[in-house]
Amino acid sequence: MDVDERIAAVRAIFRCDEQTARRLNAALVHQHVAAKHAIAHQGDPCNHCWLVIDGAVRVHALGIDGQRQQLAQHGPGEMFGAYPDPIIHRAEIIAQKDTHLLRAEARALSTLAVEHAQIGSALAILLARQLDRALDRMVARTTYSATGRVYAQLLQLAGDGLRIAPPPLVTALALSANTSRETASRALAALIRRGIVRRDDSELVIAAPRMLQELIC
Repeated sequence: MDVDERIAAVRAIFRCDEQTARRLNAALVHQHVAAKHAIAHQGDPCNHCWLVIDGAVRVHALGIDGQRQQLAQHGPGEMFGAYPDPIIHRAEIIAQKDTHLLRAEARALSTLAVEHAQIGSALAILLARQLDRALDRMVARTTYSATGRVYAQLLQLAGDGLRIAPPPLVTALALSANTSRETASRALAALIRRGIVRRDDSELVIAAPRMLQELIC
């Protein structure tokens, strides 16, 4: 990722002018993480925060019984890690697929936010958007059926393009929807059978998004 690409990414995420983006870029380090590789481990000290430029990361907590529970997923334009001060990682953070990140030292970014109103405002908006999405996920987990959570997760992963490439693994889809692998497999098979989604080795396409939305309950 060259400097111009990084500046463009920072401007898009923070919705700031070029001068501010360059000031931010000076505090950021590009980090490439291969699919399924760990970015951070539960219990480790953390002095950095990350911005997702491309790809996606999953946040998993490991219980005392060894069971893994997915807490969150972060995609392009989202932020995770320590801010404004260093923390201890509460969970495992793993790249879901090939992922490009921009990493900042937590206190350095916090200082920039204090010194530059545009950066502080942009961070506040960014974190508010993420809080809203987190609340949406909590509502889904408490009010939707297990099958409905699978359908909602498919729509979220597909985004505006209505495509997921590569197609999600059933196990990962089940974890994201907080349900069993068997439930996720049956839900996906039913959608394929009805022609609501199409799936091949390269991608999953939502062919009838309105029908899928109506099934979420």
